[in-house]
Amino acid sequence: MPLKIAIAQINATVGDLAGNAARILDFAQRARALGADLLLTPELVLCGYPPEDLLLRQDFYVACERELDRLAAALQGIDVLVGHPLEREGCCFNAATLLSNGARVATYCKQRLPNYEVFDEERYFDSGDTPCVVAIKGVRCGINICADVWEAGAADRARESGAEVLLVLNASPYHIGKQERRTEVLRERITATGLPVVYANLVGGQDELVFDGGSFAMDSHGALCCQLPKFEEALALVEFDNGQPQPGVIVAEQAVEAEVYRALVIGVRDYLGKNGFPGAIIGLSGGIDSALTLCIAVDALGADKVRAVMMPSPYTAEISLADSREMIRLLGVRYDEIAIAPAMQVFAGMLEKEFAGLPADTTEENIQARIRGMLLMALSNKSGSLVLTTGNKSEMAVGYCTLYGDMAGGFAVIKDIAKTLVYRLARWRNTVSQAIPERIITRPPSAELKPGQTDQDNLPAYDVLDAIIEDYMVNDLSPRQIIARGHAEPDVRRVVHLLKISEYKRRQSPVGIRVTQRGFGKDWRFPITNRYRDPY
Repeated sequence: MPLKIAIAQINATVGDLAGNAARILDFAQRARALGADLLLTPELVLCGYPPEDLLLRQDFYVACERELDRLAAALQGIDVLVGHPLEREGCCFNAATLLSNGARVATYCKQRLPNYEVFDEERYFDSGDTPCVVAIKGVRCGINICADVWEAGAADRARESGAEVLLVLNASPYHIGKQERRTEVLRERITATGLPVVYANLVGGQDELVFDGGSFAMDSHGALCCQLPKFEEALALVEFDNGQPQPGVIVAEQAVEAEVYRALVIGVRDYLGKNGFPGAIIGLSGGIDSALTLCIAVDALGADKVRAVMMPSPYTAEISLADSREMIRLLGVRYDEIAIAPAMQVFAGMLEKEFAGLPADTTEENIQARIRGMLLMALSNKSGSLVLTTGNKSEMAVGYCTLYGDMAGGFAVIKDIAKTLVYRLARWRNTVSQAIPERIITRPPSAELKPGQTDQDNLPAYDVLDAIIEDYMVNDLSPRQIIARGHAEPDVRRVVHLLKISEYKRRQSPVGIRVTQRGFGKDWRFPITNRYRDPY
């Protein structure tokens, strides 16, 4: 009889040990019904990933051990390889244990601990140094965990210890292009070891991170034999014959816009759902950013759990109101209009003496934004629903946002979405169903805080701005190198200067979903107090 390995692509919740164990048990029962001999689960699935400083607590390891024992006792008729944290003789490990017939058969400890981008595993774990090979139905299976396969060493030791198949547990977070890089890396390991691979990846949102799933199996030639869908829980059976995984279902890749949009949807759904918020509130402006955020929220939560609030000022264009009302008609969410002119007059009166003789400037513009932020937070406090902020990555980079104003809220949905990508996502969303009025997409963007204002009054064109941000932030190019790529020196100087002086704002911004290789979150840690100046 051939070996049958089931891949469990599970949406775990950090700290919900009993809930995660119940999900593992459910997947195991379904896999057993399919005739599977082994269920492969993701990395640290028992506790969720990343548990961060929970891993510094002794009681957390004790609770994980207790839950792992309960899970082992409940499993019947199928072996399960479970990812979990492990404390042993004063050392802490990112581990995977094979459970069979109520017992722990073998345990592997992760050897390569990533400490780059969003990862901090050297802060929490000790490195394992011993390969682990287990026999499943007569087939010798080596175990690796995520970063173990991103460089040579751990997989080679598994092969040297007699492995015929490599089982890899993963909590590999999403960013654009990540799946292509995963398969590329696995083909490198396969070329080096000659071992077929079964790769199980976590799925779901965890704070700023989104795990996309996309679990797969490859034969010893690097050919893709099976691939699970992205951004949803799934179970797949991989059947081995003569030591090779046999062809199965391969889910087609999607366009980048579809993939990113789904990442944002699951990020919103899981952030609100896992934290118990009953719904979302969005300040609608008639602009592209709030329109896209509203679409994502509706697709994530359902129209009945989303409320949009339009807060017009004397500078709000009539077309902004008309377009917002049309979008509400298309999406069917609750909608309210609260004019802020009365509050503007009150603040102007309160500050009249202090501002006497001084010209109007961004101060008055920021007061408008802060009035809106205060209103949204008041509605949030009363209802319990979470305010979703609508600022994009381009604005966050150069500080084109107001502390305690448009930055006020609990979750920044498009914080890692450059303005040019915002437009692409909006156009893609309208191919699914009409949701964003065309005029919102085509009209020049404006904060509408003074007469005739447009974003390009203060910023380079967004295609120029986004390219400079990408080169400086993601590609780590110097200003001199960016200029050599054809950008005007004044634009580069201005953007880099704004990026540096806006760090204090970003540190106070809500957490937001990461979809690029470098977002303004865990993987961006520049000092606020910083006198370094790039050479030109």
